[in-house]
Amino acid sequence: MSKRYFHCFERTEAIMTDVYQKLAIHLDNLPAGFPATDTGIEIRILRRLFSSQEARIAVALTMLPEPTAAIAARLGMDAGQLAPQLDKMSRKGLIFRISKAEPLYMAAQFVIGIWEYHVNDLDPDLIEDFNAYAPFLIKRWNDQKTKQLRVIPISKSLSPGMEIMPYEAAEEIIKTQSRIVLSPCICRKEQKMVGAGCDNLLEACLSFGSAARYYEDNGLGRRISREEALATLQKGIESGLVLQPGNSQRVVNICMCCGCCCQILKNIKKLPYPAKIVNSNYHATIDQQACVGCGICQDRCHMDAIALENVAQVDLNRCIGCGVCVPACDARAISLCAKPLDEKWIPPVSLVDTYLNMARERGLM
Repeated sequence: MSKRYFHCFERTEAIMTDVYQKLAIHLDNLPAGFPATDTGIEIRILRRLFSSQEARIAVALTMLPEPTAAIAARLGMDAGQLAPQLDKMSRKGLIFRISKAEPLYMAAQFVIGIWEYHVNDLDPDLIEDFNAYAPFLIKRWNDQKTKQLRVIPISKSLSPGMEIMPYEAAEEIIKTQSRIVLSPCICRKEQKMVGAGCDNLLEACLSFGSAARYYEDNGLGRRISREEALATLQKGIESGLVLQPGNSQRVVNICMCCGCCCQILKNIKKLPYPAKIVNSNYHATIDQQACVGCGICQDRCHMDAIALENVAQVDLNRCIGCGVCVPACDARAISLCAKPLDEKWIPPVSLVDTYLNMARERGLM
């Protein structure tokens, strides 16, 4: 082959790499971030998911929903030509679409967002890359006060009369929703595909409102009734799963997570102080007189927060206040305690507020 061919090939590769680098920077400038690595694994992930043209288009989107014409003007493209490309990208899970008479499009964050939108088209290579990259993402989140998700207690772990806000009660959150979609847990699914993980509930992620509409329209889940959602919640609770809703008072999703598959839980589990990282308002406590030392609570804990020394002991640096240990205790020796007022976490009112907080904490605004 001619030298001219190789020069053209190298130039094309350089242009494509530059497009993906621009997209990586763009995603890193969104509230949840997309940190760079020494290995460049984040670029490899983007090349797996986006064509070079899709990457160029994605860089032009913001976190504000916009009509096609506004995005086309920014790109210097014809709106009629761009419209089907935006629709295709949104259905591929590369950007977010709000379905109206005139659809609106906005940037999707990598997590929670693009990664979860690929629950139906995972492959071993993509899974391998993501698992290598996830610790970099989690480290970024650990440095921020406001997280994307928070932990709420299961209802059976709360003592009668204990005051709890509506946004901390999973059942109350579900009962207020008009549109609910149930989807497979991408963490559990991808771990299962590579011969790891567990056999816990696969359909374990609930989405609401516009998020539910997106999931339903993209075939990422199925619409269910409040009654089925409550029944699914009960299955998750009986399996000892941790409830992690979105970190706002107006909740758009609830994930039911485990410490062996959930990328958030399994990565913070490796750290010495998980309790200081999670946005949660409770912690477990043991009645030393009632404890019989059976060890069930120790087995149930996703954070290795309970040790057995004749009787159970709770490490408050590790306990995330999920409450899954409480109903498992036949001796009724475990209960949840509310954290002091000065340690209470009050979620932002809306998801927009959550993202604004995250952006401020990262110095993006």
